[in-house]
Amino acid sequence: MTSRGEPGDIRSEPGPGVIMGERRRLMNLTYRLLGSLADAEDVVQETYARWYAMSAPERRAVESPGAWLTTVAGRICLNLLGSARVRRETYVGDWIPEPLPEPTEWIAGHSGAGGTDPVDRITLDESVTMAFLVVLDAMTPAERVAFVLHDVFRYPFGEVAEIVGRTPAACRQLASSARRRVRGAAAPEGPDAEQARIVRQFRTAWEAKDIDALIALLDPDATATADGGGLAVTHPHPIVGAERIARAYARIARVAGDGRTFLECTVNGVPGLVAQQDGEIATVFAFGIAGGRIRHIWAVRNPEKLRTWRIGSQSCGG
Repeated sequence: MTSRGEPGDIRSEPGPGVIMGERRRLMNLTYRLLGSLADAEDVVQETYARWYAMSAPERRAVESPGAWLTTVAGRICLNLLGSARVRRETYVGDWIPEPLPEPTEWIAGHSGAGGTDPVDRITLDESVTMAFLVVLDAMTPAERVAFVLHDVFRYPFGEVAEIVGRTPAACRQLASSARRRVRGAAAPEGPDAEQARIVRQFRTAWEAKDIDALIALLDPDATATADGGGLAVTHPHPIVGAERIARAYARIARVAGDGRTFLECTVNGVPGLVAQQDGEIATVFAFGIAGGRIRHIWAVRNPEKLRTWRIGSQSCGG
């Protein structure tokens, strides 16, 4: 992936347009590897810094700049994933990947900024749903990198091995192990229209504090996990069971009072909810839905993970 030409080769240095043209692909890769838009941005910036830290002759010697940038970004992510496991031992409460809005639903700072915001560079597909990212987060760093590079971005195992630092055969085994995790844990999603209908019904029942209606929409073994990062009040542990979730969410609605409003928005490419408290965004909700019922609720309240949502004026459903 980082192949260089022979010492006698003469080639022109890739122009800035060629190099910066890789930025979208790098953002898509690093967000899926890290589950954090801020961390993905940092990795991409560091990757470019390393490219421009090389001398002009060194840059000219790189046969494939895109492959070089991918290799460097992948290795940085691999190191970060290892250290992230240590950092999360001191994280307050549960850690949930950073949710992404649909750029077209957030006017100021996104579509109105000429597509320069980092979220505009993330392709929202099935590989960035919250359910998928949560499964990725349970993998070992090597499993995650091998799986995302091969199964999502279609890199051959020979190139994956160069990033992970293992043999192609070992990377094949890592990806296979990761694939089993995905099959065993990722809930099958229904069509977007069905998901949107269920999310809307959940919103209506929640606003009405209708516990029976909430229970009917939840899988009996549903889980609700919240991420406040010690910066926002949340339930300290996941809530398990439809009735417990329904009663807990009804209490939240009573405490929030009339100042709480909901918006139906796209969260990581699928229907979700945004809760505003007195006009300020307080929580982003992602849902895992299967069999016509909600199996998982992920509520992100950590304000550091909601910066992208607070940039612009929302145009999603009120």
